Amino acid sequence: MEIAEFERSHVRRIVERVSQVSHTRIVAITGPRQVGKTTIALQVRQRLLESKIPCWYIPMDGIDSGESDWSGIQETSSNIRTGSPANGQVLVEIWKRARQASVNSDQGLVLFLDEIQVVPRWSNIVKGLWDADWRKGYPLRVVILGAAAWRMLIGRNESLVGRFDSIQVTHWTFREMTKVFGLSANEYMFFGGYPGSFSTAFGSTRLENWQDYVLGSIMKPIIDRDIMGLSRIRKPKLMRQLIDLVPDYSGQIISYSKLLAQLQDAGNTTTIANYLDLLSDAGLFITLYRYTSAPHLGRTSSPKLNVLNTALMTVPSGHSLQKARADRSFWGRVVESAVGAHLYNTRGTVTRIHFWRDKSGKHEVDFVISRGPHLVGVEVKSGNVRSRRGLDAFKDRFPKAKTMIVGPSGIPLDIFFSRTTDEWIEAL
Repeated sequence: MEIAEFERSHVRRIVERVSQVSHTRIVAITGPRQVGKTTIALQVRQRLLESKIPCWYIPMDGIDSGESDWSGIQETSSNIRTGSPANGQVLVEIWKRARQASVNSDQGLVLFLDEIQVVPRWSNIVKGLWDADWRKGYPLRVVILGAAAWRMLIGRNESLVGRFDSIQVTHWTFREMTKVFGLSANEYMFFGGYPGSFSTAFGSTRLENWQDYVLGSIMKPIIDRDIMGLSRIRKPKLMRQLIDLVPDYSGQIISYSKLLAQLQDAGNTTTIANYLDLLSDAGLFITLYRYTSAPHLGRTSSPKLNVLNTALMTVPSGHSLQKARADRSFWGRVVESAVGAHLYNTRGTVTRIHFWRDKSGKHEVDFVISRGPHLVGVEVKSGNVRSRRGLDAFKDRFPKAKTMIVGPSGIPLDIFFSRTTDEWIEAL
């Protein structure tokens, strides 16, 4: 299947929401870079146009570029400058024109605003415009997208609270990458869930092309534009060192003080914790905390780090797939990290992912899934080892919990990756 022909499940959900004239809340398509947010928006636009619902797609980093609908809606008397990132005045003008067009249509209008983060103070402007629309009942539905994850786009600005529905787009799953590219479980764990990176990975320089794409088209913009550009980083050198270091510790429990000792720039554990939160917001890594019956106590213990896309581990290693699998220690961490990433990326809104370690430190469980009364301990075995000591200790501590082993001695990886986290909760 061609990648352009594939529709992620988000397309149907968004179409259902914005097709209704009565839907007034802003739809925010959120998620990290290079997971297909713009593609989803364009596919939604196409579905709407096929249903005779008027819609405009405007990329704010160049309103007359690419797939933009600007050429069909601009006025000859317009004084809006094109060919450069839009400012607040341009955003207001586009919105007002869309507002008027929605009134002139029986089905209203859907306005897509891509790369919204290039507009200074965009969230305050959008708040004012949306509030005016809501008071007067304009049939305008707005979909916004940004190159960074949502929390990085809005920062600490709470102006849009209660005014938007978030459609979270995560890294591509094994099921999706298999359907489009025919990947095996091992290939998926090595190449990760960046569809663009794998589509450029063919040819005589396959490995080099893939590595260059991940580093140049994904990692560099995330670091330079999202983390450094949208956040207040007082110690940029420390942050860059942390980004380089964290993949080496994916799948491991590590104290903030030990992590700090590996860095060359001065800082403190609070700074490290805050910077790790930013990396999580950017969709790079997640910090998992120990599961306890008293949730607030879990955050006082050393966290476990996990990449959210295993390409972030395999690219810096310089390994080919064959060499990565031959390095048993490294491949074991890749497999465990892939399982952790899958659990986190496919979880439902109220589902939480943790790890577990008893107070003595003798017994551990790689991951713990919690959702309401449901509790599942997950142990990852990349080899044929069948030891259940960690799971047995977890079961003794939480008798109502379910357990599962993922790997050759339990649920095969391709089967595990084929279900979402919440589907596994229901299946056990």
